[in-house]
Amino acid sequence: MQLRHIPLDQLDVSRVNMRHARAKPEIGDILPSVRSRGVLQPLLVRPTDCEERYEIVAGRRRYFAALAVAEENKGTPEPLPCAVMEPGDDAAALEASILENVARLAPDEMSQYEAFARLVRQGRSVGEIAATFGVTERMVERRLALGNLVPGIRSAFRAGKIDATSIRHLTLASKAQQKAWLALFRDPENHAPRGPALRDWLFGGQSIPVAAAIFDVAAYDGGIVTDLFGDERYFADTALFWQMQNAAVAARREALLADGWQAVHILEPGRYFAGWEHAEASKADGGHVFIEISHRGDVSVHDGWISHAEARRRAAASDGSAAGAGEAQPKSETTRPLQDYLDLHRLAAVRLSLLDDPCVALRLLVAHAAASSGHWQVRPEPGTSRNEAVAESVAASPAAALFQAEQNEIRALLERPEGEGPLTRPGHEVAPTVELFARLLRLDDADVGRVAALVMAETLEAGSAMVEAAGNRLQTDPAQHWQADRGFFQLIRDRTVMQAILTSIGGTQVADGNAAEKLKTQRRIALDLAEGTNGRAMAEGWLPGWMRFPAERVTDDGACEAVSRWESVSGFFEG
Repeated sequence: MQLRHIPLDQLDVSRVNMRHARAKPEIGDILPSVRSRGVLQPLLVRPTDCEERYEIVAGRRRYFAALAVAEENKGTPEPLPCAVMEPGDDAAALEASILENVARLAPDEMSQYEAFARLVRQGRSVGEIAATFGVTERMVERRLALGNLVPGIRSAFRAGKIDATSIRHLTLASKAQQKAWLALFRDPENHAPRGPALRDWLFGGQSIPVAAAIFDVAAYDGGIVTDLFGDERYFADTALFWQMQNAAVAARREALLADGWQAVHILEPGRYFAGWEHAEASKADGGHVFIEISHRGDVSVHDGWISHAEARRRAAASDGSAAGAGEAQPKSETTRPLQDYLDLHRLAAVRLSLLDDPCVALRLLVAHAAASSGHWQVRPEPGTSRNEAVAESVAASPAAALFQAEQNEIRALLERPEGEGPLTRPGHEVAPTVELFARLLRLDDADVGRVAALVMAETLEAGSAMVEAAGNRLQTDPAQHWQADRGFFQLIRDRTVMQAILTSIGGTQVADGNAAEKLKTQRRIALDLAEGTNGRAMAEGWLPGWMRFPAERVTDDGACEAVSRWESVSGFFEG
């Protein structure tokens, strides 16, 4: 017979167990003891035909009580002490022997510690003590570890005022931390954390087990804290852990893409992969991979999935239906508010370019008059958005201020009163038109060109192919008057897109090092790079692909409206 601790998930109830039944046993009488002190009496088990699996011959109620406690704690369940039968062992004789020896053992942990400590002082080894009482060596080591607790905690534990889970976590604490916790415990006006909350308290808010790492732990230079029982190991430097874990997650993503997966999505930490919202799809069928990261750092990879909506589109396309004919449309890289933001800022940049080139503006003006498009009724482009954040960003941009300054100068040139809003005013009466015509006749060609450029810029339609055409012809550089602001990054909702943006503005090392961070954190890092704040070097002159002329996609397989517009008209400018 071997005595060892076996994880709960490796145990099953044997059918030869005299208490084996479909219904769960009544455990109300032993649950309080198991909850406060764990399972003390070993279960009798034997190996099964499956590797690392055991069936319970005796101890079914203790097993179910341990399952109930594990479910209550929502954490890693304690392995159970087990006596592993050898072939030919007589189960009844073994169980009787175990019961006899355990009956000689003191009923509470602190008394057991004192008994074991006396035997150690007399020269007995841990193995000899375990054999004497019919318990595992790990149990003996755990009891002896209680001697490292400060006396006040040991006394409270003996009196039943501290539970076994909290005691286990307190063995992770230094003597100073134990004394600080004991002071809270004794203070009636304060609350001393217990259970998992105590573990987080010891680690400053987050405890990450070493087992969560997907990187080589040997490369980790920070400290590792181990409980005195020798069961749990935690990273002392959580910031360094996340830095290395993020890099490892990014490397895993690149490896999966290189292996042929169409897309790999890194979910925000703490967000679970919603399998019910997806359908299975193999790598050959264009399946995606989703990397799930828990708040404690555990990484799970879900490969071979696509959304139900994408599955329906693909099914419709394969059936040849009108609604799904052809290839599935790529997912847009931008939300509607973000697209409004981009359209309006791109329009602002092209407007300034038109003011600097009246010759092009005049030709564009004539083109609008001869081949009416969009606003040529005439109607000025409002240049704003119903989204308050977008409207605020556009109104505060340097391009908007420069444009308004030129509007004021043209008003003075035409002897119009100063005011806000466009010079262009739609109407149905002829008198205002004649009056303006008479004033224009008194101006030289250069000033008329300035008026024409302003009118054309005011009536250019935001989000139109005309903006793309004019911006590309004028070689507009939005970076001269635009810088990514908080509103821009807040409008990015997709993690894959945000990862691409972070790579573009900060480089691969920054992006990979923060691949598993929350979207909120990634936005803040990108903003720091755009503004040169919080110790990060400013990415001067940086433009996302969406803001360039010609526009570019920021991901390999996403859709971008500005790119599509330019592609639809670029052929007219060839040759």
